Amino acid sequence: MAIQRPKGTQDHLPDGSPKLSLDTRAVAFQHVQDVSRRVLERAGAQFLATPVFEEAELVKRGVGGSTDIVRKEMFTVYYFGDHGGFILRPEGTAGLVRAYLQNGLKQLPAPLKLWTHGPMFRAENVQKGRLRQFHQVDYEVLGSTDPLVDAEAIALMVDVVAALGLTGVRVKLGSIGDPADRETYNAYLRGLFGAHVDRLSDDSKERLERNPMRILDSKSAGDQALIAELGVKPMLDFLGDDARAHFEAVQTYLNSWDVAYDIDPSIVRGLDYYRRTAWELHHEGVGAKSALGGGGRYDGLAEQLGGPLVPGIGWAFGIERLLLAMEAEGLDVPGSGGPLLYVAALDVANVGHAATLAIAARRVARAEFAYRAVKPGTAFRDAERRGARLVALIGSDEVARDVVSVKDLATGVQMTVGTRDLPAYLAGHLEPSGSVAQAAPAQENA
Repeated sequence: MAIQRPKGTQDHLPDGSPKLSLDTRAVAFQHVQDVSRRVLERAGAQFLATPVFEEAELVKRGVGGSTDIVRKEMFTVYYFGDHGGFILRPEGTAGLVRAYLQNGLKQLPAPLKLWTHGPMFRAENVQKGRLRQFHQVDYEVLGSTDPLVDAEAIALMVDVVAALGLTGVRVKLGSIGDPADRETYNAYLRGLFGAHVDRLSDDSKERLERNPMRILDSKSAGDQALIAELGVKPMLDFLGDDARAHFEAVQTYLNSWDVAYDIDPSIVRGLDYYRRTAWELHHEGVGAKSALGGGGRYDGLAEQLGGPLVPGIGWAFGIERLLLAMEAEGLDVPGSGGPLLYVAALDVANVGHAATLAIAARRVARAEFAYRAVKPGTAFRDAERRGARLVALIGSDEVARDVVSVKDLATGVQMTVGTRDLPAYLAGHLEPSGSVAQAAPAQENA
């Protein structure tokens, strides 16, 4: 058997490939990135790219030693056998904050809005919408504690998925308070679960001392049954005055913008750097684990990474999971499309001339050519298979007259165009955006 791709990864394939689903189409990933760019950059976000691997210490400090990501799911990178301190990034926030600190981005006007997209890596059990190499769109705002920034971030996440056509999504909103609130809540949880430690899963027994809030997010059915049996109070009951006022202000802004949400007291988020505002975006179409992504505030992260106090908030969604939701709603994305022009030579002597013509046409639009001489019928069939709009045939007569014979496959109209006039002719078939203009269907003769 030929070598297969690693488990938990995907090939992103060109349109027309067999057995193609939305989450394996390369053009679908590009579409999500393009829509995200448009929405986020209109709001003032700037693109920033970070390496796909970072120092392991960055993730241990930033994500938190009690998380499953650090304890179980990190891909470690070795080179020459003498360095085990690099890991493939499991999430984007810590790397973006590291880049902000390292490159002096605090000098830019605050709050600074950043966004990125790219692959992330976690060594976890593979299931629908959950891969070992997956892709995220990530949005972060650094330099402000204002609840208005929180509300705008949530609204922008909703705006991105709405721009992609999704309607069956819902924001679940919560708060995990300030550090003092969390300490009070953790003390409550230790006392509550401590009397039932023998019933906890092995993972939750470890979490009981490190970070009891993580027990509430346990994947163990036994843990979840115990949580329900004990009637565990939510974090929202332990918010201090400042955190509660912040939470209420976020809701006020969202209400004024008609951003729909549900208060979810159970949200704890999976990473240790969060505080105050936390939320998730859900869609039933992706399965039992319905979260497309989520976000929250992380005012202490920069300090955990060795920098000064820099408040921040951000979110990320998984592109694969979002594409599953789009497919569940019957949504599609624009295809990659074919060339505007396909050029074919009718005899061997003019194959090079056809290639030269197509290469020159690429200054205006996408153009392809036949690599061998073909008959007109073959040229038209090849053009249709490629999705071309126009076919130019080159024979000795056309070369002698310095013209091309062009047929519009959408309308059936055929005409002779001077070689020098071809760029302007092609430009007339383009929309202002640069895409190929759609022609009205050809009319049958009466």
